[in-house]
Amino acid sequence: MRMRELGRGGLEVSAIGFGCMGLSYGYGPATDRHDAVRLIRAAHERGVTFFDTAEAYGPGINEEVVGEALEPIRDQVVIATKFGFKNGVPANGLDSRPERIRQVADDALKRLRTDRIDLFYQHRVDPAVPMEEVAGTVRELIQAGKVKHFGLSEAGADSIRRAHAVQPIAALQSEYSLWWREPESEILPLLEELGIGFVPFSPLGKGFLTGTIDASATFGDRDFRRIVPRFSPEALNANQALVALVGEIAAGKGVTPAQIALAWLLAQRSWIVPIPGTTKLHRLEENLGAANVELARDDLARIERALATVEVQGDRYPPERAALVGR
Repeated sequence: MRMRELGRGGLEVSAIGFGCMGLSYGYGPATDRHDAVRLIRAAHERGVTFFDTAEAYGPGINEEVVGEALEPIRDQVVIATKFGFKNGVPANGLDSRPERIRQVADDALKRLRTDRIDLFYQHRVDPAVPMEEVAGTVRELIQAGKVKHFGLSEAGADSIRRAHAVQPIAALQSEYSLWWREPESEILPLLEELGIGFVPFSPLGKGFLTGTIDASATFGDRDFRRIVPRFSPEALNANQALVALVGEIAAGKGVTPAQIALAWLLAQRSWIVPIPGTTKLHRLEENLGAANVELARDDLARIERALATVEVQGDRYPPERAALVGR
């Protein structure tokens, strides 16, 4: 596995990371703990050194699983986690007060079975707390040795600039993929200017870009895609044209649609590190195989031309979740 650097502070990670959220949150019932630990360790055995979790994924449960899995190899990996919700529950609203940030850090250290958090993200911008105060609190945690690097998630340009002026940001984590390209207009140029790495979550479009989800798909009560407009039957049907194009390109290269989607992200910038998640070993191996897929300039131009012919339908979040993005 090749390595990439996030930010200018020497944070080096595998070119593809592992998003651990889905092991316990967001897509249905939690994976058996033993199986989850085994999968995380399998990812490391295959070259992954970057693992993403959060207090909100459970809450706390995901960090515990990640901590158990990585404790024996702690010095060989980079662990990212997040703060920003009341009591670690997104439905309860935002909370990035300094005292809460400090409490989340201390609790995460215990659950992760470690003495430092490699990358500590604000999960969503909290308009009730000045960004300078948030960044200053994380700076204090860095000075205390509890945190190594600071990150933001789904933040807008103004918040990024304000935070970076107080404490340099190593990485921004936001959604980015073949079917959500909004970061290209303002965010990617800003990150390049400031020397901030980018960590795309949902790089496979929450599973859609794998080609395994069609208009007949149904989602359980604990699968948040059930409330996402882009996953309505009408939108899924309309968006099949994108999957067909990705599938055609993948077939021509002798790889899978998921590998094309990930390889495309890797080709956009040298400081982009996607974090696909899965609960299955064969999908993990498929995803990691994308690091070996080379997309030449002609390949990228062909993908760009193909994407220009497709208009993706449906919002990526319902209104209440969309309101938390880009502040």
